[in-house]
Amino acid sequence: MTYCVAISVDQGLVFVSDSRTNSGVDNVSTYSKMRSFGVPGERQFVICAAGNLATTQSVFLQLERDIAGNAPQNLMNLTGVADAASYLGRVSVEQQRETPGGPVFEASFLIGGEVAGSTRSRSFMVYPEGNHIASGPQTPFLQIGEIKYGKPILDRVVSADTSLEDATVCALLSMDATTRSNVSVGPPIEVRAYHSGTLQPPRYVSFGDDSPYLHELRRAWTHELHAALRRLPAVGWNEAATAREL
Repeated sequence: MTYCVAISVDQGLVFVSDSRTNSGVDNVSTYSKMRSFGVPGERQFVICAAGNLATTQSVFLQLERDIAGNAPQNLMNLTGVADAASYLGRVSVEQQRETPGGPVFEASFLIGGEVAGSTRSRSFMVYPEGNHIASGPQTPFLQIGEIKYGKPILDRVVSADTSLEDATVCALLSMDATTRSNVSVGPPIEVRAYHSGTLQPPRYVSFGDDSPYLHELRRAWTHELHAALRRLPAVGWNEAATAREL
């Protein structure tokens, strides 16, 4: 299983992905599910993948081949991030068709970035069928893979005016909630943060299972949750007007 999240805020984009893959409890491996492509000053893209590992690796390989061969359409000559999302969807569908097998070979992707001349950075989710949706002010984050555990904190905290740093921490807490509840998702945890308008490679870090930062983040978050719980209003047992015996 996989979990990847892309957050789009006014200041830029944040991407977080895990690196664990498994075919049962006795066959666990790690593979990067995130790639970065770009030309400084011209364009920057980040792509995260979830789904069948053979399909996602084939897609990444085809993207690299298209760039190396200067194909008529590749990430280095498309005019915008929406065009890149459409292109990624076509490549994904083509790779799935080469290994027919129905849903077992499906893959989904997150892609985001910026191209010189565009108004802002953008992010998209690409479905296995090749179509895509965009993030926006009302939907500032997109998820693929094992999404349910990490969604609540994103719903409550993230908005367009969230700072890039806070969005990064929130994405990591979302990942922490997922790894805590689903053992098939796990480190290394990869993070890329792109600052809109710079057209420079995003900042990158990979956290292993023994990362002091991740351990401190988990400890501090657990402490703050317990402290917040103790500050919440007590249950209104004496509100006779609304209380009813069951």
